Amino acid sequence: MRKPWIVGVLLAGVLLGACTDPASGPEVAPPTPSMPTTTHRQVPVAPVKSAPAVLYLGDSLAMESQNVLGQELRNTLDATYTSAPYSGTTPCDYIEGAKAGSLVPDADKAAALVRSLHPDYVVLQFWGNAWAYTPCMDGITYAADQETYFARYRADVRKLTAQIAAAGGAQRPTIVWVLQGPDPITPERVQAVNALYKAQARSTGDTVADAGKAVSPAGARYTWTQYLPCTAYERAHPDYCTQPGNGRTALHRDDDYLHFCLAPTTPTPRPCPVRSPGILRMARAITRAIAARAPSRSGG
Repeated sequence: MRKPWIVGVLLAGVLLGACTDPASGPEVAPPTPSMPTTTHRQVPVAPVKSAPAVLYLGDSLAMESQNVLGQELRNTLDATYTSAPYSGTTPCDYIEGAKAGSLVPDADKAAALVRSLHPDYVVLQFWGNAWAYTPCMDGITYAADQETYFARYRADVRKLTAQIAAAGGAQRPTIVWVLQGPDPITPERVQAVNALYKAQARSTGDTVADAGKAVSPAGARYTWTQYLPCTAYERAHPDYCTQPGNGRTALHRDDDYLHFCLAPTTPTPRPCPVRSPGILRMARAITRAIAARAPSRSGG
């Protein structure tokens, strides 16, 4: 059984891999743009069903979740699916014309992928990283200057939205902004980032997926917790209810308050290799948000 997790004791030693809270620097640098982290998965579409095409972009939370989200989208919506996450990124990394050193290569910029894949939905998941390993942020960090951090983040979100819209043309994809889960260090930062995503979605007719709510305590949206009560699905599938005797399941490892993969973080970013309740909960929240906007699957 895991020992109780105490934020104050473990913060100095927490291993966040290639995605970390912007107030602190990572112990392991994110991958260089040449690292082959892009994955492309497309599934044949049954002609009698409406099957949306979904593109998933983001940071290490998207990196670890990409396989599970693809599975949920295919099983629920018969979706075609492409993912191109890069750990440690912010929205500016996916903007075409960003400065040299961006963590995302030109071929995987958001607009480039929209032009080549013609997705119906572009799902964007960014925790809000802002530290020295993200060159396009020009060294702006939340810890050093909150006002400048949010101003830059807001500008980049708008620019990224505009590039995706222009790339889509007459078939502009719907952007799904993923709302983030609680942060035990700077909870007000995540709340402000989520508010920024909501405002952007409202202003452009896009939508949000409140995946973060699925990993928050009931009635305490921005209170961080390592464990939550098992859902009915998790109780019926023991691999997802990590402490059945207590009726609760783990969202995070003892040594990582940020990521939801229950396998150790590795220097080379990868999709999560083990069943992880937090990842499944968030993937299903994103899938529900797309299902709510997608055309009915009953048509011919």
